[in-house]
Amino acid sequence: MNVPETTALLTERAAQQVKNIIKEEKVESDKVLRIAVKGGGCSGLSYELGFDVPTTADQMFESHGVKIAIDKRHLLYLEGLSVDFRDGLDARGFMFENPNATSTCGCGTSFSA
Repeated sequence: MNVPETTALLTERAAQQVKNIIKEEKVESDKVLRIAVKGGGCSGLSYELGFDVPTTADQMFESHGVKIAIDKRHLLYLEGLSVDFRDGLDARGFMFENPNATSTCGCGTSFSA
């Protein structure tokens, strides 16, 4: 699988957290991180992260050593997306910065484009 390297998708902290999850959860080696959107959430669309087997409908990326699949139909909403991981008192979990979002909810897990 020829996967272009990009640093735009995951920060180093997010990539390290994904690697930790892969190890702790014993994620099967044929699965990659899937970043997707779905209808719902308080702003119209919400982000989804999970592990899945890539398909021919996916655009593949690699960020800081993590292989990522995004369905080509979702690229319109996710082009330029940056995913960070925070582990502090003010915020904990994966945080999304999306240049395509025209508005976001207070928790940062949903958006409208």
